[in-house]
Order: sequence, then structure tokens, then C-alpha cells
Amino acid sequence: MDRLQKVIAQAGVTSRRKAETLITEGKVKVNGKVVKELGTKVSGHDTIEVNGIPIEREAPVYYLLYKPTGVISSVSDDKGRKVVTDFFYDIQERIFPIGRLDYDTSGVLLLTNDGDFANLLMHPRYKVEKEYIVKVGGIPTKSSLRKLEKGIRLEDGVTAPAVVKLISSDRQKNTAVLSVTIHEGRNRQVRRMFEALGHRVLKLKRERYAFLTVQSMAPGEFRELKPHEVKRLREVAVT
Repeated sequence: MDRLQKVIAQAGVTSRRKAETLITEGKVKVNGKVVKELGTKVSGHDTIEVNGIPIEREAPVYYLLYKPTGVISSVSDDKGRKVVTDFFYDIQERIFPIGRLDYDTSGVLLLTNDGDFANLLMHPRYKVEKEYIVKVGGIPTKSSLRKLEKGIRLEDGVTAPAVVKLISSDRQKNTAVLSVTIHEGRNRQVRRMFEALGHRVLKLKRERYAFLTVQSMAPGEFRELKPHEVKRLREVAVT
């Protein structure tokens, strides 16, 4: 027997937290009856409906995608643009991205049908490292880099300290390439951090998510995570 919200999350419908909201709003039925109690437990024999649609209890799956630029980090797009799940045309499970990468950002992106797992990795309490390689217009000064390392004020608050390394600079083209490691997941955070310093981001790639990289992969390629990688991600998230 498992809690109802956990079963909904594991089915890939939504996160456990959002599942709790759906339950309390009366949008979940168990064996044809509306259930609003969060402590409700269900078995494999129970029929569960969310917004009138029966859920299918899928086995959890975990994937790493080398997201190309020009792709939306979503399962659908009302403008008809390519989305990350389009690369998984032969996958039967209802997977969704864990967090997002901007349309113009490439690199490591994880996808799963395990809502609990996704919620764990995205929870602000847990500090999962994400390393980005960023090319900017202009060459940041040492004092500017120190601001990033201490935390810089954005419209949604001061960022947590980042680890920043200057990889190369081209004075003739007036550009620089840097490595930036953060553990927050704010919308367009790295771009906004450099824009706050007066540097336009020309190219951005998420090079690493925790210990995972897309080394030896091509944009658009994906692979299934190995069991020990899933286990290690869980451990990284809570330490």
C-alpha cells in the first residue's frame, strides 16, 4: 500500500506536491469515488483517475538527453516548435524534463516519469551542482567575477555564490569563455547574472549536472541512466 499522491507522482502525471493539490481540490477519484484525504493509501488493485483520466502505473525510467539549441524544454508547445520529448519517439512512458534549459541553451537535461525523483532534484533545499560553459560579449573584470562568486542581485533576489573560472578571452573579438557552477535553478539564471554585469551571453551550454555530462554524445542523442547513476543522484541531492 502506498500513499495516493506518491502513486500519482510515480505514474508521471505530476510531482507529489502538485498531486496533493489535485487531491485536496477533489480532482482525484479512487475506484470511482472522489478522495480528498492526503493520507489515503491505495494498492495495485485500485483504479485511480486524475481529472477523469485513469492513470497507468508505469515502471520508472530515467534518461539523459544532450539537448540541442532551438528546442523547448517541455512535452508540448502551442507554437508548434520542437520539444525535448520529440527525440524520444520510440519511448512508451510519459516522460517529462526535470527542470528546463532555455530555447537557446544546449547541454545536459534529464527526463523521467518519476515525479518524486524530479521533485527531489529540483527542490531548492538540495544543492545539485550545475556547471555551464558560457561565451559572453566583452571580457569580465576580476571584480565582476568576484560579484558572481559572492552573489549578485537580480530582480528575484540575490543569487547564491557561484564558482566562476575564466577559460579564455579574445581581445580582438572582445569575447570571453567562462565556466560557471551554480546549484540554483532560477529561470534564465546564468544569462541574467551576466546581463546584470553588462555582458550579453552569446552561447550557453550546460556542461554538467551533478556528475553527469554529455561527453562523447551528439546534440539530440540520449541514453538511459544506469541504476547506480540514479542511486547516486538521489544521494547527491540529499547530502
